[in-house]
Amino acid sequence: MRDMKFLSGILLLGALLTGCRDARDRTAELGRELRPFTEPPEIYREEYGTYRSPLLFYNGDSVRTAADWVRRRAEIRTRWDSLLGAWPPVIAGQRFEYADTLPGEDFDRYRVRFRWLPSETTEGYLLVPHRKGRKPAVITLFYEPETAVGLGGKPNRDFALRLAERGFVALSLGTTQTTRTKTYSLYYPSVDSATLQPLSALAYAAANAWEALAGFPEVDSTRIGVMGHSYGGKWAMFASCLWEKFACAVWGDPGVVFDETKGGYVNYWEPWYLGYYPPPWEHTWDEQGAVKARGAYPSLRRDGHDLHELHALMAPRPFLVSGGCSDGSERWTALNHAVAVNRLLGYEGRVAMTNRPLHDPDSLSNALAYAFFEFWLHPETVNR
Repeated sequence: MRDMKFLSGILLLGALLTGCRDARDRTAELGRELRPFTEPPEIYREEYGTYRSPLLFYNGDSVRTAADWVRRRAEIRTRWDSLLGAWPPVIAGQRFEYADTLPGEDFDRYRVRFRWLPSETTEGYLLVPHRKGRKPAVITLFYEPETAVGLGGKPNRDFALRLAERGFVALSLGTTQTTRTKTYSLYYPSVDSATLQPLSALAYAAANAWEALAGFPEVDSTRIGVMGHSYGGKWAMFASCLWEKFACAVWGDPGVVFDETKGGYVNYWEPWYLGYYPPPWEHTWDEQGAVKARGAYPSLRRDGHDLHELHALMAPRPFLVSGGCSDGSERWTALNHAVAVNRLLGYEGRVAMTNRPLHDPDSLSNALAYAFFEFWLHPETVNR
């Protein structure tokens, strides 16, 4: 009920704020409207579930200071790199190649190419609003790039289009070829001999996309966010957690922790996520697939790791979980660990979640996601 009251109101908020002459007033109002979603329901306040605190080193020592956290953060990243595979060097200094251009009334749309793996290029859509100066930007992630620019026919998934209408540069990306072959993800150096778990390879590709977008003359590189839904939500979560140059993120009902009870929605054991092994693959899209999982997934589960450790790597960068049937309000018991890390570092209100009953995004959940980016990628708030 709380979510619906706000989300219904936020559709009216846009019209109200359009009349604000002072951009600071607009940003302050957005901040007030977002704040209730940084507070868990009373039943989950200060509840941490059975998840091991990220504020404990693996040897059991406590993290007590910001300096301790620097060491602990590095320890988490090193451990996960050992399990998922260490990235090759991120590809810096590249520029987009332009395949075609479609001018528009409010923004131009370009089809662009760049390298997202050392030996692989991709094509996506770059939407550039007709506004002067450097602008905030968001990378949107899905099975293919057309949906987010309004060409896929899927309702409430045209994230890049709607962000461009709001003045953001938007880069829409997707794994078109592997979606067609039903291998879905990215594999480095190849699908037959991958050295990275596929979700980490996707995150690496998004880091290369960040580098290309940061070099675009109209983008403020300090104000680049990332978002996606479902498969794209998993991709956005791993990208933002593992590439700290993303200023903020929206994760659309990805399954923010491991949960074998959620079947096909939170299926991290699949070989295109964290359960990689060389094809041919067996037992895919099997709700009992976790029992037969290979790759990193069984090791992560056996050793007591969960995705809340990655969430902690976001601190103090803000993120929003746009939760549906995969991520209900009970996920606050995991998210509270990221809240605790932020609190240690002196920050509040950096972790947010909204909830809806269904997996699919809707106009209300999207309105909040766009408001989240408008607030956190505003120059008044991005570096505070």
